[in-house]
Amino acid sequence: MNEPSNSSCDIDEERLSRLQLAQSDNIGPATYHQLIEAYGSAAEALAALPHLASKHTGGRRIKLCSRDRALRDVEAANAVGGRILCHGDASYPRLLAQTVNPPPILYASGRGELLQQSTCAIVGSRNSSANGKRFARQVAKGLGNEGWNIASGLARGIDTAAHEASLAQGTIAVVATGLDVVYPPENEKLYSEIRAEGCIVTEMPPGTQPRAELFPRRNRIIAGLAAGVVVIEAAMRSGSLITARLANEIGRDVFAVPGSPFDPRTAGTNKLIQDGAMLITSYRDIVDVLERGHLYSDSLAGGSPEQISAGSQVLQNPELNETGKPPTYNDDRVLDDSHRKIVVELLGADPVEVNVVVREAGLSPRIVQMVMIELDLAGRLERHSGQRVSLIA
Repeated sequence: MNEPSNSSCDIDEERLSRLQLAQSDNIGPATYHQLIEAYGSAAEALAALPHLASKHTGGRRIKLCSRDRALRDVEAANAVGGRILCHGDASYPRLLAQTVNPPPILYASGRGELLQQSTCAIVGSRNSSANGKRFARQVAKGLGNEGWNIASGLARGIDTAAHEASLAQGTIAVVATGLDVVYPPENEKLYSEIRAEGCIVTEMPPGTQPRAELFPRRNRIIAGLAAGVVVIEAAMRSGSLITARLANEIGRDVFAVPGSPFDPRTAGTNKLIQDGAMLITSYRDIVDVLERGHLYSDSLAGGSPEQISAGSQVLQNPELNETGKPPTYNDDRVLDDSHRKIVVELLGADPVEVNVVVREAGLSPRIVQMVMIELDLAGRLERHSGQRVSLIA
């Protein structure tokens, strides 16, 4: 990669603090970005966490990621030829940065420049047919010859076929494990080839083993990296449909390959087409659409990457205290228990849009967000797609 690797002796303290913040208890991407926005640095946010979390935990302290643990992650990533990309770095994937609440930290190994280039994702069934894999190879090869990198999830079946066919032109494997864990094990040789010729990327720290809940998180990165997502053979309850849904939510093109109504492996792709995905029969169908609506510009989603990636409509025009600066989260002149009571009473088990809570609370957007951050840190807030939240009893 073009930039120097992160070692324990050259990583600066703010980047180390960002690693700690991202891996502390109950810090998801939304809360991470809101804390950075509110405090101006990860170090300041880390210092404030114990006070914030205590408001809804009955005094129980939040578990913070230690500096030593963060340093161990840096060294473990270095040991497998990886490096750390923080959101805001020039090397952070540009399209992913322009999504709502992108991963705060990425671990990458291989040709990092691929993360900045034109990319299309190909995903599909693990239990794929011979024809499905054949078509995946044709599409990956054709797109590669047209200058497009291919992103996929290194899974068996369609993902593997797409990676194999795009190794020479440019392939990106997004994994749900640490860089030092190969999954599935039978793709160890392919993993090594991609690390040498393409790029491996994950948001999981070294040592992370595969767990079911991590694969949807991986899928959102696949969707965010790509200008479009091609789905080849997907059953009705396939993870590939999650990737397609996430891509659609962020305004990326979704393509689907039609299949036999008698094959359950194509029921999901056929349903995608019924729901408005673009039917394709050749890689040329994809190129024509992607080149007409190329996303590699600052106009994506109608704002700058900084505006979009903050993912928070409630930090605009914050109130100022007498110093002329936004008040800190422990400024009791801004937030008190009556505000907390109002917001908590408006939340329930059913997801509700944040802007609806702001309107019904009759409070400033900033105060509502402050309460939600406290609830999140206490493990009492669940965040959903579409800027919706619900209360965990």
